[in-house]
Amino acid sequence: MRRLAQVLVAVWSVCLLVGCAGSDAPLSKDSAAPASSDATARPDAIHVALALNWFPEAEHGGYFAALVHGYYRDAGFEVKILPGAASSSVLQRVARNQVTFGVENADRILLGRAQQADVIALFAPIQKSPRGIMVHTDSGFTKIADISNVTLAVNSGASWVQYLKAHAPLSNVRFVPYPGSVAQFLIDRNYAQQAYVFSEPYIAREKGADAKCLLVADIGYNPYTSVLLTSGQTLSARSEVVAKFVAASLKGWQTYLDRPEETNRYLREVNPEMTSAILEYGVQSLRPLCLDGLPDASAIGRMTLERWQTLATQLVEAGAVKADVVDPRAAFTTKFLPP
Repeated sequence: MRRLAQVLVAVWSVCLLVGCAGSDAPLSKDSAAPASSDATARPDAIHVALALNWFPEAEHGGYFAALVHGYYRDAGFEVKILPGAASSSVLQRVARNQVTFGVENADRILLGRAQQADVIALFAPIQKSPRGIMVHTDSGFTKIADISNVTLAVNSGASWVQYLKAHAPLSNVRFVPYPGSVAQFLIDRNYAQQAYVFSEPYIAREKGADAKCLLVADIGYNPYTSVLLTSGQTLSARSEVVAKFVAASLKGWQTYLDRPEETNRYLREVNPEMTSAILEYGVQSLRPLCLDGLPDASAIGRMTLERWQTLATQLVEAGAVKADVVDPRAAFTTKFLPP
């Protein structure tokens, strides 16, 4: 599914290295990287880059909606959205001010700060983590604690996996490396694997498997996902820019969850591996995750200290960071979010 996207990323990367080295410099007229939907560049625009943590998919839809519907343009920006990959170094690029903004998950933000990456979370569009374990529907498993007597493919070094091992029985479960595809799942009834709720289960069903996803968030490990972040330096020196970008991003997410069609057409252009069907499935899966625990769509992006403190404690328990190395209070700000 993602092979063509990887080729596109390689092409985009070459363009960036030759042209502007991933900086916030204005895009050239014929740049291959996704740019503002404005046909004419404005000399007075604020040029910023937004680095994604993965290839363009539904999980980034709100940011692309802000681009496609002109919300970034209306706020005075010329924005280029840079696709990521499995090895994306979003935190480092943001911390070094190579890009103004990035997208990453909350647990990785805390892990980055533990390594002295000066990054700050600004906006959390996905309130409930889409991370899960994909199982065969006829396995009878209805929650993660039920999983037993299977082979489970995961990225064993991930913090959420260590949390999973410590907080779920997982009787007679053999852990193996995650292969990056659903091929083995399709042929082995006693096989389960890590998944995002709006991705791998859909692919497996399209290929004839009866699959469902059990969310890791339901056992307590629930980091904010697709979080918008910037550097501490940018936050201090360009606070007004940050405020405008967060506001436009919020509007983008509200639009994407309400009427995603135009944005999805654009996503198919920049990532041809995405079909209309999987993007629509992605939006349907995202809506309840983005609105989880919120009063209405106006509160999209909200973050609480309690959630960040809980996550920091879980990372310490998982052995991912040492106690007192990360201050969760310094990892995020809510000053740019609606009250």
